[in-house]
Formats: sequence, C-alpha cells, structure tokens
Amino acid sequence: MGGVISASDPMWIEPFSGLSESQFRKLVALVRRRGGDVQRGRPWRLGLDDRVLLVATYWRTNLTLRQVAPLFGISKSAADRVLDYLAPLLAISPARRPRQDTVLIVDGTLVPTRDRTIAASSKNYRYSTNQQVVIDANSRLVVAVGLPLPGNRNDCRAFTESGVDRACRDAPVLADGGYQGTGALIPHRRRRGQEHLTPEQEADNAVHRRARARVEHVFSRMKNWKILRDCRLRGTGVHHAMLGVARLHNLALSG
Repeated sequence: MGGVISASDPMWIEPFSGLSESQFRKLVALVRRRGGDVQRGRPWRLGLDDRVLLVATYWRTNLTLRQVAPLFGISKSAADRVLDYLAPLLAISPARRPRQDTVLIVDGTLVPTRDRTIAASSKNYRYSTNQQVVIDANSRLVVAVGLPLPGNRNDCRAFTESGVDRACRDAPVLADGGYQGTGALIPHRRRRGQEHLTPEQEADNAVHRRARARVEHVFSRMKNWKILRDCRLRGTGVHHAMLGVARLHNLALSG
C-alpha cells in the first residue's frame, strides 16, 4: 500500500519541504550528483524524490519518524535508513573564498536538543546546543555552520571552537558585543570614564545594529523547519540537521 505523500504530486512539495517545485527539483538533482541514488544494501522502497521529501518533511514538521514513515508508506526502520543516508548529502557546501566586496555576519542561536552529551542548560532554560552561523550580509545566504557546542558556551569561545572562524578569515565580519577579541567588528562601547558614546559612535552602532539584524531574520526563517525548535536527534544528527536546513533556507531564498 502506498503512502499519502509523494513528490510526484506537486501539491505536497511546498508545505512539506518549504521549497517551490523547481527549487525542490534542484535539490534532488544535487543529491543525485552526490550519490543519493547509489544502491547500497537493501533496495530503496522509495524513489530519490520521495526520499528527499521524507527528510525535508521530517525537518519541516518535526514529527517523529514513527509518524512520518506511514505518510510515505514505509516502516519506521526504513525511514531511519533514509534519514541516516541522505541527511549528510543535503548539507551546504564548505564556504568558498569570499568575493572582495563580501561582508559576513556571525551569530549564535540556541537549538533545544535532547542529547545531553552535546547540550547544556542555557539561557532559554532548556538543554540546548550553541550553533554558530555565518551569513553573507548582502544575500542573507548561510555561508557556514559550526559544530554544535553546549548551549552555555559563550559566543566568543564558540566562534573558534565551532570552526566557523575559518570561514571568516578573508572578509570583514560583523558581530555583537559577545565576540570581543575575535577580530570581528563589534559595536562601540563606553570606555572607562566615558559617560556617553559620541554622536558618531551612536550613528555607527545604529548602522551596525540594522545590518546585524539580518542574521536574526535568517535564524527566524531557518526555524520554520521545526526540527531546530526541539531536536530529538542524537550524535551527529543535530549537526546534519543544521547543515541541511541551511541548504533548504539558501535554496528557498535564492530560487
């Protein structure tokens, strides 16, 4: 018996993946080039289009795999196998050397995570991971995602420990005051004995604040894939979900 949802019917694609049909087809083509259609072990019950849609549906809805699997007419163990194999193939590509005029923005976001081996109680009062994300200030595309760190790790340390600092070496980087000492451009602060910032410093901070707000907008859009609101995945699953959602976000934004 077949499932309810199939990529062969375009009506299911956008609500369950967050992508238009043409964007989704580009994603499937990418996964195919990366070896997603290679047969290993037992034959796949679903075609590649449906397997990609299953992973996107899981990330988009944050239903359990036990709930998602019957929608595609397969068992929970088969859905597990699809997720394990395809999730790494959906990841964004490593950051390329930025263009000369590129400006980057970095910030961290908390992703509530059930796996306490990589999470810690944090300022959102939940066990979370600190996920460092770098975006292109102009296009708002995600350039790099760092390794997940415990949610109580401050952004200054997380910037280097997560590895995103490597994507920021060849371009100016905007960040908030938590990135002091990293080389990023942060807002002006009052110096010792200084009661007020100068008008020029206040104006600089206003421009900086408006530009840096773009990364918050990116976080908001990425968390439309609800896996990032309460991630049940363990081990590398959180990292693969972040990288994959970054890919889906970039596709949705760029067309």
